[in-house]
Amino acid sequence: MHQAAPASNSRQSSAAEKFADPVWTANGERRASVSLTRLDTVWFNTGTLCNIACEHCYIESSPKNDRLAWLTLADALPFLDEMARLPRPVSLVGFTGGEPFMNADFVAILEETLARGFETLTLTNALKPLEHSKADIARLAAAHGARLRIRVSLDDFREGTHDRERGGGAFALALDGLEWLWRAGVRIEIAARSLQSDSEHAIRSGFAALFATRGILLDCDDRQALVLLPEMRPDVSPPEITEACWGILRKTPDDAMCSNARMVVKRKGAARPAVVACTLLPYDERFELGATLDAAAGAVPLVHPWCATFCVLGGGSCGSMRAAG
Repeated sequence: MHQAAPASNSRQSSAAEKFADPVWTANGERRASVSLTRLDTVWFNTGTLCNIACEHCYIESSPKNDRLAWLTLADALPFLDEMARLPRPVSLVGFTGGEPFMNADFVAILEETLARGFETLTLTNALKPLEHSKADIARLAAAHGARLRIRVSLDDFREGTHDRERGGGAFALALDGLEWLWRAGVRIEIAARSLQSDSEHAIRSGFAALFATRGILLDCDDRQALVLLPEMRPDVSPPEITEACWGILRKTPDDAMCSNARMVVKRKGAARPAVVACTLLPYDERFELGATLDAAAGAVPLVHPWCATFCVLGGGSCGSMRAAG
């Protein structure tokens, strides 16, 4: 982020590439790390299989990607039990994939989580798998009200942009699913992306106009109701985040997701789930922190490009109200 002092030979040899060494950046500055100051959000990745393959999926979910296995109710229960024993309550339990509604155990996991009093947030593309779960969703919405949050991925308010990412016809079907959720009384949210050179105001206004045509009353100026996610491209190399960056950017480590969240994953062939630091980095073993939430309480070095692109520079967050503009 700024001109570094000359690095020692040992530092240069251990951090010869960007985002390689957990302690030192490529030019010899001390890398920023983030401590878990509060566990507000626990995510469960229900499995990386998805009914569609998006052009730029953050974790490469697709009908063929089973690198993360289906999470079962038996897998989830120990973590729900552990959350109940924490001295400070978890405020949100999130579910992501893949497509959660493809997981045969997902409704049971969701129902158990809600029954224990947690607020939940489920990320979905609102396509066919959700269609098959409508009766269960309506039942849970009636029983648990606003504690059942469902966030639908709509990459853009324009049909062509969305369908270029997700396939022809996806936009119309997702809108149908979103409208059904709204009319079923579900607390809905939208996850969008800045795929064109629009201002934040233009994006929010575009979505507001779109939803008005469907009778969907959603406050598109609310950054939780309409989350604008930063774009991440594997061919872009952002600057590494050093300890000095917090002051330069006028941010603190508490602004990063890994200061307040963890995610449970189950790798293909693994005997049991593991806890990782971030929803966006389920495959990188450097971010696997332990087998329990307690064991995963250690600090996280920002040693991946997406730590910079999404969290620190992009200001993004999967679960909170903060989002990139």
